[in-house]
Amino acid sequence: ANCATSWLLPDFISTMQSSDTTKAAAASSEEEASIIDSITARESQKTAEQKAQDKSTCEQYVQNGLKRDVTVQFLYERLLKLGCRPPDDLIRCVDCGTKPVAGGFGVVEEIDVSTTADSSRNASGGNSSSSSCAQTQQEINTLIAKQNDGTATLKLLPDIFLCQQNIQNETHARESMAHELIHAIDMCRTKMDPINNCIHMACTEIRAENLAGECHWLRELQRGRMGTNFVGHGAECVKRRAIRSVKANPNCAEKAADYVDAAFDRCFKDTFPFDRHPNLR
Repeated sequence: ANCATSWLLPDFISTMQSSDTTKAAAASSEEEASIIDSITARESQKTAEQKAQDKSTCEQYVQNGLKRDVTVQFLYERLLKLGCRPPDDLIRCVDCGTKPVAGGFGVVEEIDVSTTADSSRNASGGNSSSSSCAQTQQEINTLIAKQNDGTATLKLLPDIFLCQQNIQNETHARESMAHELIHAIDMCRTKMDPINNCIHMACTEIRAENLAGECHWLRELQRGRMGTNFVGHGAECVKRRAIRSVKANPNCAEKAADYVDAAFDRCFKDTFPFDRHPNLR
């Protein structure tokens, strides 16, 4: 709304202020307010329509991925074979606000907060599956701070979300789904605790970045990061992106690079549930 009014109002205001009468000034004020309200209403409607379109497009990408993409289907089926039956709405499209990310895995839930608090709740105050917005970084930071000072116990609920306004196309959506499904598989097959164990978090991020296709040389070329270094670009990309993800955890942020380095050799070689790296199939 501010951008729309910035070029409309100045001339209008200066014209109306040329009158010397109080009546004209009052009329100017009323007309100016009416125009601002009209512009604000149009911009709000435009924003709501765009959000609805983003959500609809994202949800179609999710359905296409589950029905047509062999990698997404393989990972989902493997999750079932491991004995972890995900909820029907495991993969959701949500409004991530200004978060510059494509998606995420897990909802941080607060349990046993106090004798008077609810026995189980998440940062948004309700069931994560019904929320239309992703947890904010501030909400997550607040919960982790409460756990660190001993006033809360946290657990990570299996939940995959795609940021509907940041998904660029269907390929991007499928790579993001594969990335998050690898996290789900890691959580299913191991006693992974990425909130408190930074090596666990580093390992699952390394595996997801490596196996989901996000560090394929074509993706790096599109990002302008290839340069002349074709040899070893994949490992460099995986490490760079994993460090960025680990930094999002306040418990791990300060030494994120150290945690990724410590876990890298073993986790980069781990291609489970694939028998080899998907790019080599």
